[in-house]
Amino acid sequence: MTLRTLVVIPAYNEQGKISRVLHKIPTALQADALVVDDCSGDQTAAEAKQAGAEVVRHPQNMGVGAAIRSGIDHAMTNRYTVVAILSGDDQHDPADLRELLRLVECEGYDFVQGSRRLAGLAAPNIGLFRRTFTWVYAFIFRALTGFPCTDATNGGRAFRLSIFDDKRINLWQEWLNTYELEPYLLYQVVKCKFKVTEAPMKVIYHRQGTTKMKPLRDWWRILRPMLYLSLGLRK
Repeated sequence: MTLRTLVVIPAYNEQGKISRVLHKIPTALQADALVVDDCSGDQTAAEAKQAGAEVVRHPQNMGVGAAIRSGIDHAMTNRYTVVAILSGDDQHDPADLRELLRLVECEGYDFVQGSRRLAGLAAPNIGLFRRTFTWVYAFIFRALTGFPCTDATNGGRAFRLSIFDDKRINLWQEWLNTYELEPYLLYQVVKCKFKVTEAPMKVIYHRQGTTKMKPLRDWWRILRPMLYLSLGLRK
């Protein structure tokens, strides 16, 4: 029996890309799609609706973490069993979700993290700094958690909503509104001893408009949840 699945796509100013993402989602997944528009200043929401997705729109820009959280809230309210996350900027190939969701549905995993390195580096046009940072981050993550991850910063993942029955996993904290939420979630599911694994998921770095991240500030936002949680400074 196919688990009821919602593909959550956080998006901010992704006009011209969001429809491509939605049209690439394989119908065989039998999943619904939700675009969380983080108060875009362009036609992201209208384009997503025209492509057939349900849309939730933030009244103000809050950050990618808040957008993912809104998608999870929507999934829980509407009694979905599984959530998968895709980037709204066409960095992921939605076809890669097949294996992530198979591992959840057929192999009993609670959380499957996408990895651009599991089957070799599948990251066209990746820059030297990002290549180095993502490798170093995964190395630190392995050292702190014991989980043999190869890619802890890939935004593609799938998980059972039942993980949130464990109140140690608290996404509903304001400090997780931006890039902190995703590394926080991965760290917590590992430390709470859920059944976690990785599956190949490429990350495509387009020549233009690939990322809205700001150097140093946003890389620190990705790094600090792992440090805070390991030092007991946050929960």
